[in-house]
Amino acid sequence: MYARIRFDFMRLVLFDIDGTLIDSGEAGTRSLDLAFKELFSVENAFHGISMAGKTDTQIMKEGLLRHGIYLNGNLIRIINTYLQYLKREINNSSKHIKQGIYEILEKLSLMENIKLGLLTGNLEPGARIKLEPFSLNKYFQSGAFGSDDEDRDKLLPVAKSRFEKLYGSKIDFRDCVVIGDTPRDVYCAKPYGAISVGVATGQYPADKLKEAGADYVFENFSEHSSLLRMFG
Repeated sequence: MYARIRFDFMRLVLFDIDGTLIDSGEAGTRSLDLAFKELFSVENAFHGISMAGKTDTQIMKEGLLRHGIYLNGNLIRIINTYLQYLKREINNSSKHIKQGIYEILEKLSLMENIKLGLLTGNLEPGARIKLEPFSLNKYFQSGAFGSDDEDRDKLLPVAKSRFEKLYGSKIDFRDCVVIGDTPRDVYCAKPYGAISVGVATGQYPADKLKEAGADYVFENFSEHSSLLRMFG
């Protein structure tokens, strides 16, 4: 049974980035590997480490643990080095925007009472770097990021609070919609009663997103009208 979306209050629609809005052409993975090579002389440090749906800080800590490197002050060094490489690596020929995204964002941005934001495991500077080549930053005033909390399940309240301050209006969790391509995107909406939308444009097929408990599941957004119908 589909969840019911309310239409009488401000609605906050939060998008994941990697696998949902864009494919970075593995710029993030390469940048992490390059950072570990530069700082610790470790080649292909993240080979075999699953990254889907995790926060950047969570992934970085897993890399440190795997290679027996103490946390200490190394995390901030990794972050700074990673971001420098990401600025270069995002400029690759494999990166692309997902089907229907431009149309969806443009039409949602024109809808009354809908505010668009990000809910992503990316560090905020990394998120902006990844979106910039596609001219997508203009759609997202704010959101919640992996730099806000290592635990993705704690990010929705952060995004909600930021938009409430931006617009001086309370937002009910039931009027929040989280859109992403992994089970973790689905899970982070569930504790708060928010609507979860899964899109099978990443590593997980539609049936896995349904099993995770997504309220709505789409194969992709090439037929963006099906998603827009949710909002009237």
